[in-house]
Amino acid sequence: MIPVDPDTTALATYYDRPILKQPVWIWSVPAYFYVGGLAGAALVLGAVAQLTGDPELRPLVRTCRSIGAAGHVIGSALLIHDLGRPSRFFHMLRVFNVKSPLSIGSWILAAGGIASGLAATAPERKRIGRMIGNIGGLAAGTLGIPLAGYTGVLLSTTAVPVWYKSQRYLPVLFVSSAVASCASLFEMLELSPRETRIAHRFGAIGKAAELVFMTAVESDLSGDSVTAQPLRSGISGALWTASKVLTVASLAVSLMPGQSRRTRVAGVLGTMAGIGLRFAVFYAGFSSARDPRAASGGIGNENT
Repeated sequence: MIPVDPDTTALATYYDRPILKQPVWIWSVPAYFYVGGLAGAALVLGAVAQLTGDPELRPLVRTCRSIGAAGHVIGSALLIHDLGRPSRFFHMLRVFNVKSPLSIGSWILAAGGIASGLAATAPERKRIGRMIGNIGGLAAGTLGIPLAGYTGVLLSTTAVPVWYKSQRYLPVLFVSSAVASCASLFEMLELSPRETRIAHRFGAIGKAAELVFMTAVESDLSGDSVTAQPLRSGISGALWTASKVLTVASLAVSLMPGQSRRTRVAGVLGTMAGIGLRFAVFYAGFSSARDPRAASGGIGNENT
């Protein structure tokens, strides 16, 4: 019989040992979460700009395609670094399992990489090149949406309590953070006045949504103090709080009148917030898996 811990509503485990093994992922995984999300959001923005048919937005479309293609290359390298050997990534493409976020994500990354590569490298001076680029841009933009959010789905389908119990809002948090991260990168680039306005609006929406869904995740976990603990203490809690503060600061600076230097400051703050968020969620999962009360509490709640 499993004893009840008198200090919490969770069930204690035998000799207080963890029920779950902590993830074996390394730092390159949350880095991939950030890079992949940013690339996906950039490709979506590029596809939307392409659909307007406005010649003045062609430079923005090219920039988005280049960022998306570079993000796929860097993201694939980070993922392969975690796997250890390139062959392991290709082995994941041997099957397509619609019930597995990891399988779906692998195919999204592979297909999106091909599409974004074609879009970024197709010669625009030739008609056939423009056609290939436009088809690739639209395909990459379509795949950019799941690329930005599938990692949140992947985490929330695991048995790690803090990830599993955040499943309502974690995927959409990753999408909104991807939009904010993409806009933050644009804020550090030299853009035309019109492109700057577009990036500004894109970023304001993403940063505001990121704050809303960070609060929603906290609210979802508020009834379970044990599971929520990794977002309140330790390195993951510090990163989570810092990310929230940096996002607020980035949004506030970006809404101030004036351009150039203030815009770049907002971009730096937003970039730090986006990276911090991914690592906060990542390390929170490690802490949650090590806590026997978090896992046994979930089991107890499911059985009642």
